[in-house]
Amino acid sequence: MEGQAAPVTLLLASLAPLVRALRAQGYTVVGPTERDAAVVLAELDRADRLPYGWSVQVGPARYRLDRDGTGAFATVADPQPWKRYLHPPRAQVFSARRGPDGEITVSEPDPGPPPRYALLGVRPCDLRAIAVQDAVLGGVDTAYARRRAGTFIVAVNCTEPRATCFCVSAGGGPRAGAGADLVLTELAGPDTVEYTVQAGTPAGVELLAGLPGAPVPAGTAQRAAAAVDAAAGRMGRALPPGDLRALLAGRPQAARWDDVAGRCLACGNCTMVCPTCFCTTVEDTTDLTGDVAQRWLRWDSCFDLDFSHLHGVGPVRHSVRGRYRQWLTHKLSTWHDQFGGSGCVGCGRCIVWCPAGIDLTVEVAAIAAEEERGTVAAGTGGGEGGTA
Repeated sequence: MEGQAAPVTLLLASLAPLVRALRAQGYTVVGPTERDAAVVLAELDRADRLPYGWSVQVGPARYRLDRDGTGAFATVADPQPWKRYLHPPRAQVFSARRGPDGEITVSEPDPGPPPRYALLGVRPCDLRAIAVQDAVLGGVDTAYARRRAGTFIVAVNCTEPRATCFCVSAGGGPRAGAGADLVLTELAGPDTVEYTVQAGTPAGVELLAGLPGAPVPAGTAQRAAAAVDAAAGRMGRALPPGDLRALLAGRPQAARWDDVAGRCLACGNCTMVCPTCFCTTVEDTTDLTGDVAQRWLRWDSCFDLDFSHLHGVGPVRHSVRGRYRQWLTHKLSTWHDQFGGSGCVGCGRCIVWCPAGIDLTVEVAAIAAEEERGTVAAGTGGGEGGTA
């Protein structure tokens, strides 16, 4: 792994020492926990708050927790992406106050020291998503860069993909790649659960050296590796093969865009739960007296009608057809032109949390099928024929 001269691997019987060690180093530990019939991210003061025993049944517009296991990391496509800790949903830009003499004072919020998060339980797809956001925001957003620099990542290899997972066809896989300080593999049995943990950075090596673990027996290491390898062949979904970048860029008038527009609610759920979507807008507020005004940066969605609003022109993408096409084409095609890779990591959240049950993999496959047939829509997109 990157930043490490030689593998350092331990077998842990519990994650309690890991959580204690992270907190002792001043990290705010954030990880999954069960609340309100879902697995959500929250601050963890102890390891037993992890969602031990919970698994999930997922599908298009379907998410249900089940009590049928022993492990802590058997859920996928949970509603909150990790990006909320590195790229917060709302942040103040400045405030302006009018004094008794009418003078206006403008001030920026004191950033203070950046939070030091330890993200515990980051799946390989989400680890890739953090790398995608690093490429997008790391060089232009100083607040993001400061938060990211103080973050410790504990990834967990995936051994239980579900019906909406398609990370392999999206260029990833169930094994965590570079970027994690520690990587866990959870080995859950009928009555027990244990973890292999490997350091991936010097910071991970240092922390691992203080944990009360044991060397990993050869048989256990082989069992862990086999479980991760097997997960790659059990994906519930797949993107169609071929050059999706060229496919979507070359099919702005595909008939499928009309079909999906008839089902899409333009609610923006897919962009809110997507771990790589990063768009923001500026929001100005004022108090009832008119003496205090604030400017905020908050998450935005390309499904919002005003997202493409131009002064004197109005919305450029005025139809649901145009907005859905913009989202999907950017995610899988023009993202390559901007950032050198795809914007999709195959986590499946957009499928699960779309209230209309729209499945990205099905839509792309339908457009690919049109391409094979050589069919073109009659054209109902009006002035939205391009990908703008």
